[in-house]
Amino acid sequence: MNFPVSTVLLDCIAAAAVLIYLPFLVVGYARTSVGYDTAAPRAMFDKLPPYGQRATWAHQNSFEAFMIFAAASLMAYVAGVNSSLAAWAAIAFVVARLLYSVFYILNVPLARSLMFAIGSLSSGTLIVLSLLQANSN
Repeated sequence: MNFPVSTVLLDCIAAAAVLIYLPFLVVGYARTSVGYDTAAPRAMFDKLPPYGQRATWAHQNSFEAFMIFAAASLMAYVAGVNSSLAAWAAIAFVVARLLYSVFYILNVPLARSLMFAIGSLSSGTLIVLSLLQANSN
């Protein structure tokens, strides 16, 4: 890898933050297809087509996964983790979360669950590497 691990970690945090809103673009499209009610945007959830409901759930789950990943990446950054495993774990998280949203919206539960597991494993890997690095000092 040609980039410093610290750069990869920070870039992946930024990419993961952007990915939170990818499913929301689909939610926005679904809302316009059923007639967007600006007075009660959350009340129209039951009116959304199934893909719009799944996109809403993917959007909400993205916030939850992002919090853990951002904390794990920042732990690795602060601890000075400098291994290619950390860089690949961060990249794997971003790719897995992109595919997670796609599979969720397309209603492919097994693939979605696999991407969730890969993302979670990636965050866990960063946490473990951070703790190992901090304990070795």
